[in-house]
Amino acid sequence: MINLTAAPASLPPGRRIYAIGDIHGLSDRLRTLHQHIRNDLRARPAISALLIHLGDYVDRGPDSAGVVAQLAKGSPIAGVETVNLIGNHENTMIEALAGDAASATDWLFNGGEPALASWGVAAGAARDTWLSAIPSAHMDFLHGLTVSYREGGYMFVHGGIRPGIALDDQLRDEMIRMRHPFLNSDADHGAVIVHGHTPVKQPVVRPNRIGIDTGAVFDGSLTCLVLEGDRLGFLFS
Repeated sequence: MINLTAAPASLPPGRRIYAIGDIHGLSDRLRTLHQHIRNDLRARPAISALLIHLGDYVDRGPDSAGVVAQLAKGSPIAGVETVNLIGNHENTMIEALAGDAASATDWLFNGGEPALASWGVAAGAARDTWLSAIPSAHMDFLHGLTVSYREGGYMFVHGGIRPGIALDDQLRDEMIRMRHPFLNSDADHGAVIVHGHTPVKQPVVRPNRIGIDTGAVFDGSLTCLVLEGDRLGFLFS
């Protein structure tokens, strides 16, 4: 049974949100975590549930293609709406496949080689051949990712936000890539920011943010934050 504790914000009565942190090509771990969510919903039915993936589906791990294939099919949990956010790794991948040379170099340096290999692209293959190896449905999924989602007292982004700037005025690139000064800020942002992007050993719960990138691809856990009412808990795989 999931252990629920006090949360720094709240959702409307009867609403539950599951938010999963950085996946990085770990398709088996993702399937396991989705099953944990199904089990939780069977044990504790919710009036209304939402699943959010916080981005960084690709790179570093062995099966980026498998992760994208899972999510491109639609909601992995029957009857549960899904929101898929964009991470900095998807953003770089999209730019690299569009022909940006600097992004291509950055992508390879930051874990793009195993991602390409998962789509059957050999190491050292010409850059102009990469895109043809990736199914159009996978590219449609990547291009359809959203930057942020807000509900109740929470805002969900991949990276973070710029403290002191209204949430409606945040820049796209900063919501995808932000670390400092966001991580060190004690400011009230107008919502509790739920984010990944910055690996930590255990989930971080503070009055103004919740960080759930627990470094699964670095031998940590793949984490799902569970929010309901004024409580929160975690599922891991």
